[in-house]
Amino acid sequence: MSLPDFFVLGVPKAGTTAMHAALSRHPELYLSRVKEPKFFLSDGPPPARGGPGDAQTYQEHVWRRTDYEALFAPAPAEALCGEATPFYLYDLDAQNRIRRLVPKAKLIVMLRNPVDRAHSNWTHLWAAGLEPERDFVRACALEERRRADGWAHFWHYVGQGLYGRQLEHLLTLFGREQVLLLRYRDLRDSPVRTLDRVCDFLGVQTGLLDAVPSENVTPYVADTLVNAGLRAVLRTGGRIGHHFPPRVRTTVHKPLLRALQRQRGGRPTITPAQRAAILPSFVEDIALLEQVTGEFYADWLTAGLEQDLFDA
Repeated sequence: MSLPDFFVLGVPKAGTTAMHAALSRHPELYLSRVKEPKFFLSDGPPPARGGPGDAQTYQEHVWRRTDYEALFAPAPAEALCGEATPFYLYDLDAQNRIRRLVPKAKLIVMLRNPVDRAHSNWTHLWAAGLEPERDFVRACALEERRRADGWAHFWHYVGQGLYGRQLEHLLTLFGREQVLLLRYRDLRDSPVRTLDRVCDFLGVQTGLLDAVPSENVTPYVADTLVNAGLRAVLRTGGRIGHHFPPRVRTTVHKPLLRALQRQRGGRPTITPAQRAAILPSFVEDIALLEQVTGEFYADWLTAGLEQDLFDA
């Protein structure tokens, strides 16, 4: 049986792609070639519908156990195996599935200021041409309706930032010694020290990883009439693309996305008014997070923007 020894299981837009890339360079670790296989997000085939682009994403899920185990079969005999699917923390059923199948797994959780995480999430989908709502605060307000309509986890801008309730559930399933909590800013500001912390937690040699590559950085996309047209075409493709073979989808999608992301410039940052509108959604949960973890996160109540460097 080839199953992971560890998971990077949270959260989206907090450096998980960069962490996956960095750990993949360690000789004692083997991470799945497929980043985010999403195996534990379902008990069988994933849903067939959702928001723009969700159907294609669901087709990429590695949901058959034989296929999932095959991801780790090439690992050297002594290597620790791992994967990074940042939705596992948010999905409480996924947490339960991991507990049933890999109860001794070590879990790496990367947390980010939930307001900045939500904004980066919205920016990612906006730059991909999939987010139809140009106003970040309004997009957050649409979350309940989108959830009811079956839109996938990545559209849950606010819900994914409620770390307190997610970790409260996780720590009923796994011992605290099995969970390593990191902050996005740790990886950003002290990458080598943070990677050594991860290696020490996993029980492999420290001092071998000296850099975190920039991965999955969202480009700047201006709100123009031309771009509005491109986004409309991309959303249409997101709704119907799953009916076509992957090669056809890629052939059509890539030129459109390149055209949408053709410009260079500073990415729009969250405004003080937007922050003030969204922050109340997280205040109670931040208090719960501190209670559950015994760590300090109250700086998120007043902190400024955590600049995107990874998974942006």
